[in-house]
Amino acid sequence: MDIEYRPGAFSDTACDLLAYPVFEEEAGDFAPLEPLDTRVRGAVRRALESGEFKPEPCRTCTLFPAGGLRARRLLLVGAGKKGRFDPAALRDVAGTAVRAARAAACRTMALLGRGDHPPGLAARVAAEGALYAGYEADIYKTRDRERRELERFYVLLPGAPARAAGEAAEGIRRGVITGEATNFARTLANEPANILTPARLAERAREIPGLAVRTLDREEMEKMGMHALLAVSRGSAEPPGLIVLEIPGEKGKRPGRGPLHALVGKGVTFDSGGISLKPADKMEEMKGDMAGGAAVLGAMAALARLKPRVPVIGLVPAVENLPGGRATRPGDVVRSYLGKTVEIINTDAEGRLILADALAYARTLGAARLLDVATLTGACMVALGRVNAGMMGTDQKTMDLLLRNRRVTGEGLWQLPMDDAYRKAIRSEIADVKNIGDRWGGAITAAKFLEEFTEDTPWVHLDIAGMDLETDGRPFACKGATGFGVRTLVSWLE
Repeated sequence: MDIEYRPGAFSDTACDLLAYPVFEEEAGDFAPLEPLDTRVRGAVRRALESGEFKPEPCRTCTLFPAGGLRARRLLLVGAGKKGRFDPAALRDVAGTAVRAARAAACRTMALLGRGDHPPGLAARVAAEGALYAGYEADIYKTRDRERRELERFYVLLPGAPARAAGEAAEGIRRGVITGEATNFARTLANEPANILTPARLAERAREIPGLAVRTLDREEMEKMGMHALLAVSRGSAEPPGLIVLEIPGEKGKRPGRGPLHALVGKGVTFDSGGISLKPADKMEEMKGDMAGGAAVLGAMAALARLKPRVPVIGLVPAVENLPGGRATRPGDVVRSYLGKTVEIINTDAEGRLILADALAYARTLGAARLLDVATLTGACMVALGRVNAGMMGTDQKTMDLLLRNRRVTGEGLWQLPMDDAYRKAIRSEIADVKNIGDRWGGAITAAKFLEEFTEDTPWVHLDIAGMDLETDGRPFACKGATGFGVRTLVSWLE
């Protein structure tokens, strides 16, 4: 899909479909829609007054204007309340319009960017939304695949000054980069576990342009003492790896100024629970237990092209968690890379074990700020549903920034407490710490476990359980992996 900014009046844009966002208030105060309605001979007013179209978020209505527009179809798209129409809402509107255009076998479409957003930002989120909506998860279908590809997507910004063309073009460039990176993360998380093994995940990382990638193998990690990570992989025939990604700079220096930032993503390519076996129902979804790692790979792919403002590295501990004759047992004790001993109470609390060694290793590489992303706990999904990811940590400055960025990224976050009293749940009688507490506050006690390995380094933890997978489909997205976290990480570091 080619995406470009088009100056000029919406009525002069020739395309198969023109998408026009409509605010809820305009059903009563029709004046802002009069110029459009006049050109389509009252069709917009009739659609609103008859109830055929309600401008609720992502509701649509297709009209066929008889003259007045150079577009063959006019798509009214509900934009919700004007006061809530932030950049994230514009992204959803763009995606809704693209999926409607594809369903109608359109090849070209234009989106009118409404709202008080700077031209560059409006163009960027529109591009992101268009690419997100154009993605399909049917990568292994050999038949019954409908390929209705949209070829051109035009961004229209009415009232924008002439100088906006450069800003919009740069916004589209950045939006395309972030959108492609998000879809890359979605593809990784949609891959079946028999194809995307830990070794194959490392290969996919090495294929990302602009990154220097190395993978620590089992033997290296054994020598380094990463026994928390290795404990998770013992039951599987697939060898583990710790993927380390860097953006090479000139003369051996990392691009950007300031302290080194590390992104760490959970890369469990399949999680059966190990000896603490999960129920069979929905276990197939555990191929996506590497969604945090996919988000880090996607973010690093985008940052390599955008050039981050600070130095950044990415780490993805990649393992498969299966039962077997050599599998770790409940009650086993292992020594972590940091030297702390861990009593493993439940082998299905495996993500925190691999993250513990990866976070500690990131610190030895010089990372002065840490952020991890993981589908870590069902408890977080129970607490927050599929609306927000849980956010915890010790770096309040970064967490405040990520919360502010939500209106642009569209990725919901909610900060959970980290009181010291929660640590009591993970005290062990025979080791420094145990890997799981009781059922109460499980998302927080998992974060308290990770805190043991970040020590005094500023750190943020994103528990994206429930946010990584779209089970029903939405007006702007297909079912399957969401790529959650890529936009949040990119917005933090670009």
